[in-house]
Amino acid sequence: MVRMGGLLPQLKAIVGEANLIDDPDRLQTYGVDGKRPKAVALPGSQEEVSKLLALANDHGLAVIPMGSGTKREIGALPKRLDLVVSTLRLNRITDCDCDNLTLSAEGGLTLGEVQKRLAREGRGYFLPLDPPFSEKATLGGIVASNASGPGRLLYGTARDLVIGAKAVLPNGDLVATGGKTVKNVSGYDLCKLLIGSYGTLGILCEITFKLLPLPEKAATLVLPYPGLEGAVAFSQEILRSQYLPSSMEILNPSAVERLNLEVSSKGYYLLAIRLEGVVEAVERQLSEMGEKGRQKGAISQDVLQGEAHEAFWEAIRNFPERMRGEGGKGIRLKSSFLISRCGEVMAQYERIGQDHRLNCALLCHSGNGILYTSVFPDGGRRVSKKAVLDAIGAFSSVASQYEGHLVVERCPSSWKGEIEVWGPPRSDYGIMRRLKEEFDPKGILNPGRFIDGL
Repeated sequence: MVRMGGLLPQLKAIVGEANLIDDPDRLQTYGVDGKRPKAVALPGSQEEVSKLLALANDHGLAVIPMGSGTKREIGALPKRLDLVVSTLRLNRITDCDCDNLTLSAEGGLTLGEVQKRLAREGRGYFLPLDPPFSEKATLGGIVASNASGPGRLLYGTARDLVIGAKAVLPNGDLVATGGKTVKNVSGYDLCKLLIGSYGTLGILCEITFKLLPLPEKAATLVLPYPGLEGAVAFSQEILRSQYLPSSMEILNPSAVERLNLEVSSKGYYLLAIRLEGVVEAVERQLSEMGEKGRQKGAISQDVLQGEAHEAFWEAIRNFPERMRGEGGKGIRLKSSFLISRCGEVMAQYERIGQDHRLNCALLCHSGNGILYTSVFPDGGRRVSKKAVLDAIGAFSSVASQYEGHLVVERCPSSWKGEIEVWGPPRSDYGIMRRLKEEFDPKGILNPGRFIDGL
């Protein structure tokens, strides 16, 4: 048992008394799955992060890194929690080189603030990441979880956009990997290793990204279909064509209704196609795809521009938050599978939901093979926990059948001991365990929360 009382003066000496929280009422805000930290430190520099982790490593403190907390629900139950290291004071842009399309910024800066700053630079630029909670999510949290959104179809994920990083390892070592040039890696790519590691290998303090100029025009083509088959068939046709959408989403009627989208498509399956680029190219693609969509069975077509376009995609990006359900509850799943099998997966998920008397709101990144599922009781009926857990098992089996995987991103903390929130064990877990043992032999960072109890 770690006694934090004797370490509080040392923690305050590192970050300053004003930047250490040990009041029980305030600490409750930083709890994770029912566990409350004994202290929260808010370092203001990479050097302070280094000193904090060195102290934690020496004394065996269990540390959870945290930015805005938008990913806090994801993960297995923490084995223990002594110290939260908040990155919110690490919120500076350290280098903005729009001429060479690169940006370096600290990990506690929010993506929303970055986009506002870049939009004011010269002709206007943006960081092509659009994960859930884009306004609140910090750069460090986005990269550590490899979070992405609809725009990954055209722009890729953090793994495609991050070209450098500075991180503090569990023993307090400050390491730098990559840099401002796109091809700068020789030997092992530590940067890629940290992306998607969920804060189990180190704390990301500064990240360098590739940027893009803002497109001249952006618009959305919305095509309602009476059945899932028509929406899927046309989306697959678009993927095989020379058209270049930046996002392509399929929503089932439950998702359309719960998102309360300002489109005349309730009761239908919705195919939404986002287009960005020069004015002439966007307008031509809107016209041609709209006409082809009608020929392929769409009952109508809507084109969203300006504020309506932005509001639509904000709702799509924040689907996980909008689907929290009554009282802030609800089950959220993220599945991956072969891109060509999105129709089969969505159809089977709906069938499983019906069999278990569940209402499933489905949103599919149909060009990426990613499906978000929010689960609610059907028609307000009370549903047993066993029915929901059985359904999750069935969903997971379907994803595996199509060479994919299922992650339970949100469920009651009390359920996490009964299900594999990261999905069934895979063959690469042994490699991940060896990496964890090499980087964090004392197991101080996020103990127990990642895959296979890492």
